[in-house]
Amino acid sequence: MHRNLSIAAERSLLGEIQRGLLAAVPILLGVVPFGLLLGAQAAQKGLSPFTLVSMTGLNFAGGSEFAAIALWASPPHVLTIVLVSMLINSRHLLMGAAMTPALAHLPPRKALLALFFMCDESWAMSMADAARRRAQGLPAFSAGYYTGVAGALWLVWVLSTGAGVVIGPVLGDITRWGFDMDFPAVFLVLLKGMWKGMRSALPWLVSLICAGATWHAFPDAAWFVPAGTASGIVTILLLHRKSA
Repeated sequence: MHRNLSIAAERSLLGEIQRGLLAAVPILLGVVPFGLLLGAQAAQKGLSPFTLVSMTGLNFAGGSEFAAIALWASPPHVLTIVLVSMLINSRHLLMGAAMTPALAHLPPRKALLALFFMCDESWAMSMADAARRRAQGLPAFSAGYYTGVAGALWLVWVLSTGAGVVIGPVLGDITRWGFDMDFPAVFLVLLKGMWKGMRSALPWLVSLICAGATWHAFPDAAWFVPAGTASGIVTILLLHRKSA
């Protein structure tokens, strides 16, 4: 009997992983050209495929990687790159905090591993899936689904950035093909999946306006990231206070 339960649990886990993989396919189609773009830019700065793959594999956050490549020089200003990357990746503090309750049942080692593979896309898809499962009376967090989504995104991102370094010099300036619009398009798709009405979207709008205004005022710094994050949080708090 215990063996039958173990086989059923294994099949359920594999089914959830497959569900995550299938759900990630549309996002993966947008990740590939974005990774090629980063790889092509890295090739122009003289980075090897191994160097870039190591960076994208260990620092799974595309925004900070583009910033690092933009700041890359010979020799690189390591402290500046690290500080800017930390500033851009500061949003992961809030994303991780939002996901932590769903990971509370996992051992710390597994929870930290899950957070390591967390990115904007896997976080948004997992949170949206958790809301759907909660509405159906199921456990909110599906480890299998998250593994399928996050694992696929990580692997495809790392491989596409490495491929971009190799074929980037052959392709030339791939921004003329519109690849630089890929990132905004992916986030619009994620936003649609998390849409809950205009009231819930208000913090997103305020965050966008504040981030855009900050970037316009300080185009050479990454202050637009904390500015957008802080303004969105303040808007959420004000909305909750008003409705209380």
